[in-house]
Formats: sequence, structure tokens, C-alpha cells
Amino acid sequence: MRAPARLALYAAGLLVAFGGAYGLAGVIVPDSAVEPWRAESRHDGHEDDGAEGEAMNGDEQKAHGAEGAGAHDHPADGGAPPEGIRPAAEPRYAVGAAVRLTADHMPGMDGAEATVSGAFETTTYSVTYTPTTGGDPVIDHRWVVHEELDHPGPAPLAPGAEAVLLAEHMPGMRGATATAVSATQETVYMVDLTTDEMTMTNHKWVVESEMRPAD
Repeated sequence: MRAPARLALYAAGLLVAFGGAYGLAGVIVPDSAVEPWRAESRHDGHEDDGAEGEAMNGDEQKAHGAEGAGAHDHPADGGAPPEGIRPAAEPRYAVGAAVRLTADHMPGMDGAEATVSGAFETTTYSVTYTPTTGGDPVIDHRWVVHEELDHPGPAPLAPGAEAVLLAEHMPGMRGATATAVSATQETVYMVDLTTDEMTMTNHKWVVESEMRPAD
């Protein structure tokens, strides 16, 4: 074989060998090996995102639950009326009268049947305060009577006036500084009631416009 032909064949052999080596080099880290890592990476990222989402959802539920508990954590027995409050001389609903509530201070209250356990003449306020136990402010809490304020001065307090609460309707209420939102001088009542949520005696307070005769 002539030298040029031999050189051509030799060059062709080198080209084939080089191509084969290149091909082998290409399968050192094949897609079949890379894909599981990619999948695992995506899987890990998804798990992290999911864990974070679950944590946020849990926090949101906890906050919501805490808010609900704080807003409606009234004692089962409201106790005696505050010292100094004056019983109503001729209330529309006498002690022992059956009434239907139209207030929605708590879940299940609106429409519940109740029995009047006390009727009083005083100034009654809705107030906003931050509990001494911490947490978010309680907005427009209904109701607090003038006798449940610490040295409030003459009644009625003007909207925006501040006073320290002596009432213990809910945890964190006594000792908190409250801001008067509104005031009414209609007859105010303590009532006994049973809802789907609880049974309460001497619940404080329901004003006269929040009740009607029982059916």
C-alpha cells in the first residue's frame, strides 16, 4: 500500500478512536444519573416549601384560636354585681323574667333564651383595652358599668376618656386601662343563659335594647 493511503487509513483510525473515547467520556455522568439528583433537589425544595407553609398555617390557626379564646373566655359564673350599683326600681324585665337575647357578644348568644338575674340603673360603656396578660387589643367590648371603673369621676365618661378597669369578665381585664367608646344609660341586666357553647349564670352585661320578651 502506498504511503499516502496508509496515512489516510491511519488518520481515519485515529478519528474513530478519538470519537469513541469522546463518547465514553460523555457517559461518565449520564442524564440517567443526573436526573435522580435533580429530582431529589426538586423534592427537597418542595418539602422545605411545604414545611414552611405548614408552619405558617399552624401559626395562623394558633393566632386565630388565641384571638377567639381571648374574645369569649367569660367565666361560667359572673359573680355578684359590683359594689355601689343601684338596682332598677321598675325595670321592664324583672328578676326571673324569661327573655330572648338579640346581642351577639359571644357565639350562640343571639337568639338564646335567658332568665334575668339582676336589673340595674347606671351608665354602661363599651370600651377598648389591651389585656394585662398581653395580646391584641379588645375592641369595643360590651359592656362595662360605671361601678367597674377605678375612680372614674362623674358619669358619664366622654368617648375617648380613659379609666382603669376593675371588672373581671375575662382574663387580663382587671387592671387594664380602657378607653370609652360609647355610653348608654338604659337599664342594664345580668342574665342566666345556656347556649351551644356554655351555660352561664349572672352574665354581665346585657342592656335593655339587646333583649325582648321570650316567645
